[in-house]
Amino acid sequence: MTTNWRIEWKPLVGVTAVFLLCFYIPVELLPFENALTEALHLVREYARLHVLTCLIPAFFIAGAISVFISQAAVVKYFGARANKVLAYGVASVSGTILAVCSCTVLPLFAGIYRMGAGIGPATAFLYSGPAINVLAIILTARVLGLDLGAARAIGAVVFSIVLGLLMHLLFRKEELAKAEVMAAMPPGEEARPLWQNAVYFAVLVAILVFANWGAPGEGAGFWHAVYAAKWWITGAAALLLGLIMVGWLKIAWWKLALAALPVIALALVFPGEPLLAFAAAIIGVSIITSTNRGEAGEWFTSSWGFARQILPLLLIGVLVAGALLGRPGHEGLIPSQWINAAVGGNSLLANLFASVAGAFMYFATLTEVPILQGLIGNGMGKGPALALLLAGPAVSLPNMLVIRSIMGTKKTLVFILLVVVMATAAGFAYGTLF
Repeated sequence: MTTNWRIEWKPLVGVTAVFLLCFYIPVELLPFENALTEALHLVREYARLHVLTCLIPAFFIAGAISVFISQAAVVKYFGARANKVLAYGVASVSGTILAVCSCTVLPLFAGIYRMGAGIGPATAFLYSGPAINVLAIILTARVLGLDLGAARAIGAVVFSIVLGLLMHLLFRKEELAKAEVMAAMPPGEEARPLWQNAVYFAVLVAILVFANWGAPGEGAGFWHAVYAAKWWITGAAALLLGLIMVGWLKIAWWKLALAALPVIALALVFPGEPLLAFAAAIIGVSIITSTNRGEAGEWFTSSWGFARQILPLLLIGVLVAGALLGRPGHEGLIPSQWINAAVGGNSLLANLFASVAGAFMYFATLTEVPILQGLIGNGMGKGPALALLLAGPAVSLPNMLVIRSIMGTKKTLVFILLVVVMATAAGFAYGTLF
């Protein structure tokens, strides 16, 4: 059997090149070992500080939104006949309870847009959903600083309203024609009283907020008192959630009682380790809801869907951020001088680079926080950091492609351009002031 070297020489050259690379690679001169260490350090830190109290409650909130927010409510608050102030107000703050990424929000956006929501409220919702949520505010403030967290929260709400209004004005003729078509659409009915949904979501958000309440700088005062009582407040909210599950979700009371026993026992035996009781409560709720065939079962299924989609991407993002950028004060694979050259300082070019790069990158929910933590630790300016926070989580290349199929090329290009320009301007202004 003879060898046809005209066919085999290319694979041979490739194998030889890989062999020579393996043979001569200067391992002792490359920071591979340090990068691996930094990646593991960062993912351990993230798992200990953020997953149990931040991510898991957010998954349950996201699951509840998909199950308990009806289509009738969407039409009522975003439809052509909705009150404009109310429509933009609801759209601009919807992200405070949504734990979704720029791709996860797309089905919600497509649904409300095709059901008759105006381009203004719909794009305000499209931006606000992934750009800001309670979990993102808490994590950004805790990991990146209170000032940057507050700037992100305020900027995202303001951006969503301004973006929506500009889109409405730019495409006003189409909006008027659409409103006339939707005027004949009969109003939908709520499946459950609005006040019940409001109380239900308020309790879930309270658990998320107070379980993550950070220690204030001062050792006394009102905020310190809230911090000292955070687990009592969280426990009270959890008790109210149990009552809601029994009264409104029709869960048998004895199941809740059995689930509460290990929580109470752990809280009494290990008073200094509240996370043990918190973890037991999460396990109990998960078991109860996952074995239910009614609304509670749908709630768990939807929540697990969010967890299965987001958590692997988040952990991968943390590992990559640690390996490439390290932790603040620690070097990863990418030298800090490279970061300084691209996004260091607060020039318009640095802010524009951060906005454009963020707009095309895909950020699973919350992965922008550890990535920016590494970037800032390696020299990224606070202005470009805010620009990336305002542009990156809200849009991405996959997001753009889907949006185009929903509202057309022209509207998509205008939307993306507005996001990039506004993020650049906001980052430059923030970096100048702070």
